[in-house]
Amino acid sequence: MDLTDIAALAQPTGEKILLLVLDGVGGLPLEPGGLTELETARTPNMDALLEAGGAGLHVPVATGVTPGSGPGHLSLFGFDPLRYRVGRGALAALGVEFPLKPGDVAIRGNLCTVDDRGVVVDRRAGRIPTEEAGPVLELLDGIRVPGGEVFVRPVKEHRFLLVLRPDETTEADIADTDPGVTGLPPLDVVPGSPGSEPAARVTREWLAQVPEALTDQPRANMVLLRGFATLPDWPRFPDVFRMRSLALAAYPMYRGVARLVGMDAETVEDDPAALVPALRDRIDDYDFFFLHVKGTDKAGEDGDFERKVDIIERVDEVLPALRGTGIGVTLITGDHSTPASMKNHSWHPVPFLLHGGPGRGHRSEGTAGFGESECARGSIGLIRGCELMPLAAARAGRLVKFGA
Repeated sequence: MDLTDIAALAQPTGEKILLLVLDGVGGLPLEPGGLTELETARTPNMDALLEAGGAGLHVPVATGVTPGSGPGHLSLFGFDPLRYRVGRGALAALGVEFPLKPGDVAIRGNLCTVDDRGVVVDRRAGRIPTEEAGPVLELLDGIRVPGGEVFVRPVKEHRFLLVLRPDETTEADIADTDPGVTGLPPLDVVPGSPGSEPAARVTREWLAQVPEALTDQPRANMVLLRGFATLPDWPRFPDVFRMRSLALAAYPMYRGVARLVGMDAETVEDDPAALVPALRDRIDDYDFFFLHVKGTDKAGEDGDFERKVDIIERVDEVLPALRGTGIGVTLITGDHSTPASMKNHSWHPVPFLLHGGPGRGHRSEGTAGFGESECARGSIGLIRGCELMPLAAARAGRLVKFGA
């Protein structure tokens, strides 16, 4: 169903909706026949919601496709990521509130470490702390190039925002320079269309000066670029679902994707416990709340199975307090899977549970607990991620009947 069709059905009610995203929560067993991270975690509060709610698995983009965080979250907000496409650069710019102008090209950057041959040995520069990255990024912001202006802004840790403002009109169809693995040099700047050549030219000029600017840096001595993007003009989430909407997230990228679809967004500490007072303070001002937990994804990317389990358990501990603020419908899931065994995003379907909405579609699930195997047997089944938000809205009584 198109977003315009949903907007025609949407109605305001007093029921508040919580979307709690454990980034990369989907996982895999460490050995055949074992349990995933979510199945290993002790989650009595999530399990209780599962018993009295609905569950299933969702495919963020398409079967067999490994999603990035941007498409994964757009899908959770009800935007089909195959139709609504945006690079991570635009999300990063919105996340740090950079004033993008028409024609600007925004790019997500990583500080990285290369050896004396120019080969990438660490794609994240040892996850350099934000305060240590600041002076490095000031050096990069000082680079001047012909053909346009260039801006560098810190995001968090090794991540930064690069914005190009070319003198010529440009498109942003440019391939990432991040090879995605260590052991290879950064990739060349390759435009995918003739109209993207002005931005590609400015990028090449800027990158050519980076090694000299960072020559004295022990770890962050090069950069990787991905997600070249301009700012799109899309429907707004609050208008489609008729809900005043707020995002609470520690990382700028997730605030950015929320702002991209018209939500308000505020920064919270990167700790599940910090979500409780933040939600309590704003519960009367909004109808829909997107709360983001990054730690599960970071642990998965680091290959740390036990840390991912621990973070899931910490989220479960604060769940009663979150729901006790006045939440009516609760949707708990992830934007994609990040199995610790793979140390990366994966294509595996993501478990979800949906609870609440008095008298609106309750079906009891099994009692084995919230996890991939139980959700695979859930009453909702396997669906696309972009179908979850209409389901949550329906549970909250926010969608009227279609047709006579």
